[in-house]
Amino acid sequence: MSWFVQTCSSSVGKKYIMALTGFMLGGFLLVHAAGNTSIFWGRHAFNSYAEHLHSLGFLITIAELVLLTIFLLHIITGISLFLQNLGARDSRYAVQKSAGGRTWGSRTMPYTGLAILAFILMHLINFHFVDHHQPIADIVKPVLSNPLYSLFYGTAMFVLGLHVSHGFWSIFQSLGINHPKYNSLLRCISWIGCILIAGIFIAIVLLLLFSSSQLA
Repeated sequence: MSWFVQTCSSSVGKKYIMALTGFMLGGFLLVHAAGNTSIFWGRHAFNSYAEHLHSLGFLITIAELVLLTIFLLHIITGISLFLQNLGARDSRYAVQKSAGGRTWGSRTMPYTGLAILAFILMHLINFHFVDHHQPIADIVKPVLSNPLYSLFYGTAMFVLGLHVSHGFWSIFQSLGINHPKYNSLLRCISWIGCILIAGIFIAIVLLLLFSSSQLA
């Protein structure tokens, strides 16, 4: 068992953990975004989708606990790698100069991660820790039809897209999928994934901001 602990504690092991948990969180975002598209078909479709999820009972509770565990593992490992990189700043700068390929997503990864954490806490306060006896449409509409909240959520989705864009790319790198012949394709796939996820959520925010009758 010690070899497993040592592997997970190593720099390479932590990158694998980040890749695996990031992949799982990205998968959740895709599923969550796909489910939320039911809002485009109106109040009844959106409420029916939420009611179907709640009907799963304890399975949803288990899924939430698993998701929380993955999320915490991703955060803790990310912080550990960030602190480790700070401790080796001189060598990291030397590698950076010779390797290139730095992007806004990679440069801002720790900060966008913290911003996403703050957004998730706000999101849970607005939509999770509330009275679920009322239809989900009546919970979502007052929040996202408010211009200030819409601006906050829209900005958060932009930050999420920036974070995910480098996250997807890092997954490929951690798995050793890296070659000049198809790096451009992998970057394209990464951007398509982040634009798809962020775009759906931003579209929902804009829909509720400018169409007050959508969930009426």
